[in-house]
Amino acid sequence: MHQHNHAHQQDESASRIGMAFFLNASFTIIEFVGGWLTNSTAIMADAIHDLGDSLSIGSAWLLNRLGKKSADSEFTYGYRRLSLFGALINSLVLIAGSIWVLSEAIPRLANPVMPVTEGMLALAILGVTVNGIAAYRLSKGDTLNEKILNWHLLEDVLGWLAVLIISIVLQFADWPILDPLLSVGFTLFILLNVIRNFWVTGKLFFQAVPDKALHKEIEHKLLAIDGVSEIHHQHLWSLDGEQHVLTAHIVADHEGVFGPDEYCAIKQSIAMALEQYPLAHTTIEIELTEEACRDQTVPSQTDQH
Repeated sequence: MHQHNHAHQQDESASRIGMAFFLNASFTIIEFVGGWLTNSTAIMADAIHDLGDSLSIGSAWLLNRLGKKSADSEFTYGYRRLSLFGALINSLVLIAGSIWVLSEAIPRLANPVMPVTEGMLALAILGVTVNGIAAYRLSKGDTLNEKILNWHLLEDVLGWLAVLIISIVLQFADWPILDPLLSVGFTLFILLNVIRNFWVTGKLFFQAVPDKALHKEIEHKLLAIDGVSEIHHQHLWSLDGEQHVLTAHIVADHEGVFGPDEYCAIKQSIAMALEQYPLAHTTIEIELTEEACRDQTVPSQTDQH
């Protein structure tokens, strides 16, 4: 019964994400056409942002489906790292798009051009409506994916509210510089966040330690186990930013006989020490004090401290 309910929740989650993707992707196309017709760089900036959100939602929907696949003989860790790859591609697209918008908007600060304000107003109303509906759909979900994507869509709603206000002001005031000012400000905000996320995602993709404090805490937990004298070759990396992989060599400081009972006791203590952490895969090698480490040519963890 529990598995049936979980599967049902996954199907509902995929349905909500799929609907949000359809709405966002369709409207992104309308935005690019509308931005070109209205001659508004602010709408183009919003279009770039919505393109990034469409890629994020599409990736989440695809990964929601792929996530149901189990690890196999080729992808032995499963398919979780696809989310990091998707995030890198998404970031590169957004960076390129943001640079293009800035190249169009910055020259207009010196020579502003009045956009077609009626078209801006109509697109802004449509933008608030479409993104509001998509955000409302995802707000009903409980999954982490849905919660994160919902924040993206709420940002879109706020962006379109800004365009709506500017388009109303331009109906009554001849201030065409407001359009490129909004475009540059919004694009720089997007670019700053994208570059920060790109840096974090890139480090995870190249198997950097996802959380230095967690790495140190795990080391201290293992060293506190009775009978453990040393830890080396401790490596912590992340599959997708949430589920991590840990490998380590532990030296057992034994006095006298180290038989099956002692071995099982240390294994059980290690399992209890690590059960609180988000570790998808754990590999621990237990060595004896007088035993030479077979990976000793690689600098040990303690040497690096």
